[in-house]
Amino acid sequence: MMFVNDSLKLLVDRKEFFIDLITEHMVLSGIPIVIITIIGIPVGIYMTRNRKFEKIILSLINFIYTIPSIAMFGILIPILGIGKKNAILALTIYGLLPVIRNTFVGISEVDKEIKDAAIAMGSTDRQLLVNIEFPLALPVIVAGFRTMVVMTIALAGIASFIGAGGLGVAIWRGITTYFMEMTFVGSILVASIAVIADYLIGLIEKRVTKNIFGNKESEAKS
Repeated sequence: MMFVNDSLKLLVDRKEFFIDLITEHMVLSGIPIVIITIIGIPVGIYMTRNRKFEKIILSLINFIYTIPSIAMFGILIPILGIGKKNAILALTIYGLLPVIRNTFVGISEVDKEIKDAAIAMGSTDRQLLVNIEFPLALPVIVAGFRTMVVMTIALAGIASFIGAGGLGVAIWRGITTYFMEMTFVGSILVASIAVIADYLIGLIEKRVTKNIFGNKESEAKS
């Protein structure tokens, strides 16, 4: 109990320090999340249209995913040095797998009879993707996105080891100085950001899914 009280006191006494680290951490993890989304979803979609590309990309990403996260930061040091650029690239590379894989799997597993019916009614490939495949695959895609967001926020805590900043600074400082309250507060804040982000994405997912399928039900009735 004393440990928790000391940790809370530290958080209050040094709130400006932790607010700066939280802001830095959110930027550090937010940039890769945006990049991963912009790259991952289109790549996953393209893989459903090109099976040769699918095998190459999945093999490459699965290989990259076997590399420990801390090693990924180290591998990029000779290329980008230490700092934010290294961290952003490493987090982007490491976070691509769940988004690409879930986008590919979600679209690939849409019922073939539904797709055949849409094609028989004259749907183009683009219309099939936008109106049928993507909406039906959305829950699977969002599940991959949520996994990626939580993972990226958590892994951003390691980025301080290469001088990229973020809440990992508090964790690392606490470890090196045997200041366990500092480590505890830093870890709890990272976990809190991840949990809040996951919750907000869940709310957005429910609203978007409701709008998509609600509109489709209305169109079917009319």
